Amino acid sequence: MENHRKIVLAIGGSSGSIYAQRFMLKVAKLKNVTLAIVMTENAKINWELELNSFSKEDWPFDFYAKNDFFAPFASGSAKYDTMVVCPCSMGLLARMANGISDDLITRSADVILKERRKLVVVPRETPYNLIHINNMKTLTEAGAIICPATPSFYSKPDTLEKIVDTVVDRVLDLIDLPVSTYRWNEK
Repeated sequence: MENHRKIVLAIGGSSGSIYAQRFMLKVAKLKNVTLAIVMTENAKINWELELNSFSKEDWPFDFYAKNDFFAPFASGSAKYDTMVVCPCSMGLLARMANGISDDLITRSADVILKERRKLVVVPRETPYNLIHINNMKTLTEAGAIICPATPSFYSKPDTLEKIVDTVVDRVLDLIDLPVSTYRWNEK
């Protein structure tokens, strides 16, 4: 019997909504994955600025309000095994790094870390100042994986989606979901 995965996707308020959109499109094609989504208010604004209108009804996932502390993944007993924060603003990253659990995203990240489960954070801001770097270091030391939204070009991507997918596919690899993607030096 194939293992059923329970994953949280937190969509933060930095630019880069297309990373979350491409992640959601790829996960929607997979079986045995429950994807729960929580978005910041700025994430919704940026989605509409960058990708046009957003509607929860367009997606086969459960969405939770950012202040819904009754969401199942707000507790370790719900056994969500993975959380991806994509894209992640530096403010959200700082709150997670410093244990400020003031909304569902930061509470869920705290739960994932305390339960020693997988947290992948995809920062999309640049450049980094020392505070950003120290917050990334703190999260890394707590067990998170920092995977900046830095595309690769080995595969010679020729569309925006293919460029974005170089990051999204890396995230899918990091959380052990199947993905067909370019592999370095493979024919």
